[in-house]
Amino acid sequence: MVKFLLKVSATLESVTDFEPIDTPESPFEYTFQIECTKCRTTHDKEIAINRFEKHEMSGSRGEASFVFRCKECKHEHSASIIRTDKKLTPDDTKPVPILEIDARGIDFQKFFTYGYFQAVGLETGTKFKEIEFDEGEWYDADEKTNEQVSIVDLNWEISRS
Repeated sequence: MVKFLLKVSATLESVTDFEPIDTPESPFEYTFQIECTKCRTTHDKEIAINRFEKHEMSGSRGEASFVFRCKECKHEHSASIIRTDKKLTPDDTKPVPILEIDARGIDFQKFFTYGYFQAVGLETGTKFKEIEFDEGEWYDADEKTNEQVSIVDLNWEISRS
């Protein structure tokens, strides 16, 4: 088993506590590009993992968040994800790990920012929900101060822990 961390860094202007919206009522679909470690084939489709779903692993009593059979080598691989308690704040100088991934037979190569994120107004506590990154950046205004808020220079990295 290999442990990966999904880490985020960004420039936050007048917001804090940046994180994905990920609750049982509104689960976040963590979307990745993956590679089979057995035959080194990059999977041709993006895969989405929901941390609240559990799938049976064949030949095992265990469950995983994601179970995958490689089309090339036919081996079954799996991954389980756990959300950390971390949120990105303006004070963070290093990337913050928001997701732990326990992977068997899968290398996680790239993360895609599909889905909704949230943040909180730094001075006002205003909740910003349904933040999307179609353009790679997000801008809004805090109605309590009429000040611009933004998240720019968004960067995701996947590292072995």
